[in-house]
Amino acid sequence: MPLITLRCLRLLPLASVLLTACSLHQPTSPGKSPTSPEWQQHQQKVQQLSQYQTRGSFAYISDSKKLYARFYWEESSSQRYRLLLTNPLGSTELELSAQPGSVQIADNQGKRYVGKDAEDMVRQLTGMAIPLNNLRQWIIGLPGDASDFSLDDRFLLNKVNYRQGDQNWSVSYQSYNQKVNPPLPESLELTQGEQRIKLKMDNWIVK
Repeated sequence: MPLITLRCLRLLPLASVLLTACSLHQPTSPGKSPTSPEWQQHQQKVQQLSQYQTRGSFAYISDSKKLYARFYWEESSSQRYRLLLTNPLGSTELELSAQPGSVQIADNQGKRYVGKDAEDMVRQLTGMAIPLNNLRQWIIGLPGDASDFSLDDRFLLNKVNYRQGDQNWSVSYQSYNQKVNPPLPESLELTQGEQRIKLKMDNWIVK
């Protein structure tokens, strides 16, 4: 019995050290859970928006190209949207209109192009890789096709990580417009390798 007691006493300090180490290295919480009812409710409200418009500033920065512009984004239905980029003088840099099965683009020379893949057309005409299919969701604070995302303390989208082919896109939300219902992003940044896309929304009109 004394031998057993002695062994137990010797093990106690080691156990104490292990418990302390575990408490020091316990992972911190990544944020609010995506399964929380608050996030589910917010997500449903955003998905129910049938029409919305926003305008603000746009920046595309890469090693080979830089573009600073004003932008106007209009979603008239789940299948129809319009994107307009204008330079500081108000001239059109790019105008894109998309509807089921058809995409039309006008460039800064006034030339018009018709196709079916908006992302591919923009990349070929401008050299900018913009993930438009998911950006339509990210711009309103939804994760789109991404399954890797986190929420902030208000149960709003905070970060998104999405792999598209050989590209890894990361989306970071800096602020939200709390004056609209439901709250919608006010500032976000997309990064992929050496590419950065910054969007700052001045206002929202929702229906």
